[in-house]
Amino acid sequence: MDQPPTTRVRRRLWFDLTALTVVGVLLLAALGAGGTVLYDQFYGPSAFVTRYLDLLSSGRAADALRVPGVALDTASLEDAGIDATASQAMLRKDALAPLSDIDVVAEKTADGITSVTVAYVAGTYPGTTTFQVEQDGWDGITPNWRFTRSPLAAISLAVLGADRFAVNGFEVDRRQVSAVGVEAVPGEPLPLLVFTPGVYSVTVDTAIATSPGVSVLADSPLTQTPVDVQTEPTEEFTAVVQTRVEEYLTQCTTQQVLQPTACPFGLEVRNRILEPPVWTITTQPVVMVEPDGAQWMIPPTEAVAHIEVDIQSLFDGSVEHVSEDVPFRVDGTIAILPDGSASIRVGAPLG
Repeated sequence: MDQPPTTRVRRRLWFDLTALTVVGVLLLAALGAGGTVLYDQFYGPSAFVTRYLDLLSSGRAADALRVPGVALDTASLEDAGIDATASQAMLRKDALAPLSDIDVVAEKTADGITSVTVAYVAGTYPGTTTFQVEQDGWDGITPNWRFTRSPLAAISLAVLGADRFAVNGFEVDRRQVSAVGVEAVPGEPLPLLVFTPGVYSVTVDTAIATSPGVSVLADSPLTQTPVDVQTEPTEEFTAVVQTRVEEYLTQCTTQQVLQPTACPFGLEVRNRILEPPVWTITTQPVVMVEPDGAQWMIPPTEAVAHIEVDIQSLFDGSVEHVSEDVPFRVDGTIAILPDGSASIRVGAPLG
């Protein structure tokens, strides 16, 4: 039996309304999912941290420093246990190493603070760092964010044997970045602020000293990491010291006395000399240069002087011609002066 037209119309209307409702629910779900993805990618805390890291990876250090919560004042440094005089010289593009493969691996919120954990590769070193951020008001309908714990850190750098060094290829003179300038004590730890994450490679390549480099991965915000770099003397520097020591010893031979003043060799006799003695250096020392804290030293090394002298006996008046080799040892200290020159002081005779 055929249904009345009115019934058929009502059933079709019910079907259409049901279909529209289902489509509406699916559309709202899609919009919600899309909104969540959009929030996560552009407006959420992870997006905020990723933008900061993107600035570092593109070398935009000045912009990264302006990200809310990055810059630190003196009080914040002291609260974090970082030297309040820490230099900002490394907070620049020239001191940044490559940062790549940035990937957010976790996000967790508790008590209004969101912890964002990110994996990355700094230079050639893989690492993971957790950043803490919080909402900082609104920009229209989208939230603003700021770091609650600055991503800056510090390295306490002690370079022994050199005042000039390079960080990731950026050349620095210790006296230019130290808070006390030219009064900075050689080898004293120098606090330097750095971005995290980042790898910082310290190298030395001067006419006096060299070092293949020491690298440190700064991956923990608001921490201070000690870094010690021990340099080695260059061949050119050692050659200069060798020449200066030889010149010094040769100058000693011009003193026609048995015990040349301030020289590491001499001869003791109990009788009278008839003529001033003549000294020569028959074997020059083979000089080595070794680190001595922040300066350098010449370790004890063997050499031989030769004396020609006529000696008259006080007992019977007889005369003896003495032609004798006089072994001695020579050592010394080397101080690098503020103008970059070296002050070489040869030590006294060793018993």
